[in-house]
Amino acid sequence: MRRRTFITLLGGAAVAWPLAARAQQGSRLPTIGFLGSSTASAMSQWVAAFVHRLRDLGWIEGRTIAIEYRWAEGRSARAEEITAEFIRLKVDVIVTSGTPQVLAAKQATAVIPIVFAAAGDPVDNGLVASLARPGGNVTGLSLQQTDVAGKHLELLREVVLGLRRLAIIGNVGNPFTVLEMREVQAAAGRLGLEVATPEIRRAEDIAPAFDALKGRADALYVCWTPS
Repeated sequence: MRRRTFITLLGGAAVAWPLAARAQQGSRLPTIGFLGSSTASAMSQWVAAFVHRLRDLGWIEGRTIAIEYRWAEGRSARAEEITAEFIRLKVDVIVTSGTPQVLAAKQATAVIPIVFAAAGDPVDNGLVASLARPGGNVTGLSLQQTDVAGKHLELLREVVLGLRRLAIIGNVGNPFTVLEMREVQAAAGRLGLEVATPEIRRAEDIAPAFDALKGRADALYVCWTPS
């Protein structure tokens, strides 16, 4: 997700509405629960862009709003803990990105508005009812990576002449990645390709997966995993 896109999303009415509503209810500052998908250092530019855009809109941290920052460090269980904490703190809106984090927030609350900067297919992942009528308390920008997975594979076959055996790797612990892997496998089946899909859940699984694929694949398709 590019910085400009992130700023545009978080500058929308989805953020402004709940804060404005709570601002009328006493001296407590409207509070944003910022659920970072990775670490504070890794997301420092995102945070800077977020705070800058809020300031442009008149929301100044520590003066007109409060922001509770928490970091999931790439762990779904940690995201669930943070969301539960946000509910106890009675934040007015939860801002996050990444399918696991958004799912954790949605499963925890149907009342607090949730704004995501990026997530996988929101319909297939159960974040919204439909793109036309999403309903619920979740809104944001989706990455429709699965829609072009088949086209990517067709282009790969044009580049790799005589492609017969395809290796597909991705983090099977991420719902978004799993959806893309399924689309690629289906497209490979239609093209008559043999498929190998080593299981990867942690960074430590990558090297053994490559070792296992030696001599078994003509090309490699890497499914994207949001941070």
